Amino acid sequence: MARPPSGSTYDGDFTEFVQASWPGLYRTAYLLMGERALAEDLAQTALAKTYAAWSRIDDRSAAPAYARRTLVNTAASWFRKKGWRNELPSAELPETAYSLDPSTRPAVIDALAQLPPRQRAVVVLRYYEDLSVAETADALGCSTGTVKSQTFEAFAKLRVLLGDAVIPATLGASND
Repeated sequence: MARPPSGSTYDGDFTEFVQASWPGLYRTAYLLMGERALAEDLAQTALAKTYAAWSRIDDRSAAPAYARRTLVNTAASWFRKKGWRNELPSAELPETAYSLDPSTRPAVIDALAQLPPRQRAVVVLRYYEDLSVAETADALGCSTGTVKSQTFEAFAKLRVLLGDAVIPATLGASND
């Protein structure tokens, strides 16, 4: 693998990109993974892969979409690996360096964790990242029909898990 050129402009551009994109990438990673440490690892891996491709990204406005797609593809790869969640319980709780994000409700995070990876990715990209159906399809490398059907199936399961009061029957029913 060729090493990207280093230089103040090249590295400076990437540093600015990381500072601007980290919060969104981390939020998406957390919603996909459901655990802070895994989310940090996933976001950092996506940024490292983006840095390796930085010289090929001619249009810097495309960099956030590239990093997001890299993040989603990396998460999918991790989900496919056997035993990727083989963590062992410990008698001691890990340190809590972060406070809980008040915008994330534990019940919703728990319900998202019960969705299959593709459905979880569709919900996160459509409703947390506010991407269109077409943008979500592009990020996941699938058709818009797949995004629509996965959204429908995800919301049906979320309604069972969370109830109609949290996920109204009209949400996810329209295929815009």
